[in-house]
Amino acid sequence: MTEQLRLMAVHAHPDDESSKGAATMAKYVSEGVDVLVATCTGGERGSILNPKLQGDPYIEEHIHEVRAKEMAEARDILGVKQEWLGFVDSGLPEGDPLPPLPEGCFALQDVDEAAGRLVKLIRTFRPHVITTYDENGGYPHPDHIMTHKISMVAFEAAGDPERYPEAGEPWQPLKLYYNQGFNRPRTQALHDALLERGLESPYGEWLERWHTMGRERTLTTYVPCGDFFEIRDKALIAHATQIDPDGGWFRVPLDLQREVWPTEEYELATSRVATSLPEDDLFAGIRNN
Repeated sequence: MTEQLRLMAVHAHPDDESSKGAATMAKYVSEGVDVLVATCTGGERGSILNPKLQGDPYIEEHIHEVRAKEMAEARDILGVKQEWLGFVDSGLPEGDPLPPLPEGCFALQDVDEAAGRLVKLIRTFRPHVITTYDENGGYPHPDHIMTHKISMVAFEAAGDPERYPEAGEPWQPLKLYYNQGFNRPRTQALHDALLERGLESPYGEWLERWHTMGRERTLTTYVPCGDFFEIRDKALIAHATQIDPDGGWFRVPLDLQREVWPTEEYELATSRVATSLPEDDLFAGIRNN
């Protein structure tokens, strides 16, 4: 392939792109790949998770603008392009029974209609590869699950001239992956390495209740990107309302991460090209065609 490779990462909220596959994107950007993040919602209903910023009246009143500014900073750190699909954050319902989702939110949209916005973006950007979430959303946030649903519809529809004819010239992406960076093998390896070195692990409780989190996923693709872990962390810290820089995300030394687990992982969901598993490249089977 002689044309520039293009990767689209479809995410639910601003900050998701920096916690899921960010080092992969930074690596590909460094290699000249054109990378676009499609952000489904503005994160308007996201809780302020950084204790240092909780109770700030300006942030609470202008959360949409604050999160958009954070996204812009993270986008620049990663070196990616980014587009908003313009849906409204559904929030994460809590309680028993769970309360109804807010009227008009992303998770309550008609799937086929909502997918039309993503189809238009796919046909405009023309990605060879798309990454998104699995059917469980990675974790069961309604916006993550909806992101999966519209991604699957859009991947199949974007190349069909009879579907969404108003969305531009058809373009068929060649591969679609699920982000699987939060997987048990990685978590166990880092946990064991920390304990072996006499360090505290933030993963003990996770591992104890892993069986409650759903079935194990199939990891097909391990992208070497340890050299970009620092960029990943900087992008994540840019989402200041969502991330405590002194929190558990950053308790594992980068040198240890690079030594023990220097990859980010994906599950190949569908491919229109021949490839051999396991892979070490999202563009395996595409580069040489």
